[in-house]
Parts: sequence; C-alpha cells; structure tokens
Amino acid sequence: MYTLLSGLYKYMFQRDEYCVLILGLDNAGKTTFLEQTKTRFNKNYKGMSLSKITTTVGLNRRGASDPGELAPISVFSFQYYAESHGVIYVIDSTDEERLSESKRAFEKMITSEALEGVPILVLANKQDVETCLSIPDIKTAFSDCINKIGKRDCLTQACSALTGKGVNEGIEWMVKCVVRNIHRPPRKKDIT
Repeated sequence: MYTLLSGLYKYMFQRDEYCVLILGLDNAGKTTFLEQTKTRFNKNYKGMSLSKITTTVGLNRRGASDPGELAPISVFSFQYYAESHGVIYVIDSTDEERLSESKRAFEKMITSEALEGVPILVLANKQDVETCLSIPDIKTAFSDCINKIGKRDCLTQACSALTGKGVNEGIEWMVKCVVRNIHRPPRKKDIT
C-alpha cells in the first residue's frame, strides 16, 4: 500500500526539469539573452535593467545555466555538458574579428562526447546593429562544422538579446527539441 501511495505522490508532485547551457565567447550577449528570456517566460521575475548588464566573469547561474566564456574550456564545463539537455551558443555577429575564435570554441564544444545528441541553438546575436554579419555570412564561416554536428537538432537563429527579437522563437524551438530528445530524459524534481 505504501508503494502505491508513494508512486502516486511522486506522479502528482514531480515535474520534469531540463538543463540548457548558454555558451559563447565573452561579450557575445549571453547574460543579456538570459535576462531577456527570464523576463519573457517568468511572469513573476522582475529582471535587471538590460542597459546595466556588464561583462559577467565566470559563472552566472540563477535558475538557468550560463557557464560563461568558452575560451579556456575547463573540466568544470564538461561536468555541465554531461548534465545538459540542450545548448544555446551565442555569437556576437558584430565582431567579425573574433568569428574564427568563436568557431574554434564551437567546434571544440560540439565534438565533446558528453554533448552527443544534444540539440544546439546557434544565436546570431546583436542583429539590431546595422553592421552585423548576416545569417548566411555566419553559416558560411561555420560551414566546416556541419559534419561535426552529427545527428542532432541544430538551428541558426537571428537574435537581438537587447530588443528581444528572436528570443521567443529560439526558446520555443529549444523546448520542443529537449522534450522530444529520447537520449536525454528529464530529471524529476519535487514541486512540494
């Protein structure tokens, strides 16, 4: 009888929990994207002013993961890889000089065995700036990575984390992908 009640309790008072990493080089807009996402999808969240966000050094983890800069990928990052259900990779589309550095970091990330089969959303951020690279330009720069992506969902999305353009579409796509990904089942979390 206890087992039956315990199972019913767990069924009624647990929910699925997913971990999505937000990665990219410094100054790509990861924290701004995270704040924009939290204010759009959490009605009770009173976010910080987007104009007051400065460069985040290290780890920013408040209900969502933003392990920060990818330049030196550490053992710490790989722990997050193993637990993640999806990756959002943010590119500063106004910084053409660092595009090759961003591509190298992206390649290193997608070739990690710990992320095999995990959906990846590539956000071409700062599309509100006139001089930004277009989506076709970014896809061309990252074209060497296509074969390394493997059999996983991957989308390149135009975005402006500052204005919010493309944020909803990107998050909605990621949610669909992580929910249907049978290779990474969700964690169960008590809601009591």
